[in-house]
Amino acid sequence: MSAESVVDLLRHRQPDAAIEAAASPDMPTIFVDREHLLEVMVTLRDDPALQFTFFADVTAADYLPAEPRYEVVYHLACLGEAYKAPGYVSAAEPRRLRVKVRIPGADPRVPSLVSVFPAANWPEREVFDLFGLSFDGHPDLRRILTADDWEGHPLRKDYPVQVRKDTAAWSPVQLSAEEFAANIRAERDRAATQARLPGSDQKT
Repeated sequence: MSAESVVDLLRHRQPDAAIEAAASPDMPTIFVDREHLLEVMVTLRDDPALQFTFFADVTAADYLPAEPRYEVVYHLACLGEAYKAPGYVSAAEPRRLRVKVRIPGADPRVPSLVSVFPAANWPEREVFDLFGLSFDGHPDLRRILTADDWEGHPLRKDYPVQVRKDTAAWSPVQLSAEEFAANIRAERDRAATQARLPGSDQKT
């Protein structure tokens, strides 16, 4: 199924959405306006002719100084017979789809897809952390790779290249070999003690 075919079907299902095909060398790619992103994604997931039920990833691109400055990029897949959407008689043929959403620099936000694809939770947090794009409706939008007190977003084009920042961590990030071995011994001792408690059905 080509990008044009997907666009034609989506325009029929979601006539209010702004949808267009985009040139791409590797997979069908479409643009969707952010105001109708949720409705379009539900259609891509649930329509019997589409069945893009697998959420693979979300990332972003910063095109500073261009405007709209950002693009949020989603990758979906239809798995064919490997996964037939519930309630459908037959599976759609396996294929991939890239969905892009243009985001203005002055209003860097887009609806969260967690309600449609729960697997979007942590990838959206990564895009928020590195690009500073907000996902409206996300259940727990916070940094995931950088420290909680980190300033700025490292993948933005205007982020300073030379940044030195002292860690605010209160304990070592890594353990020595001796500390690791001590933790293993302590865990084994705890498990053995638990197994000897009255009423425990664990065996040593």
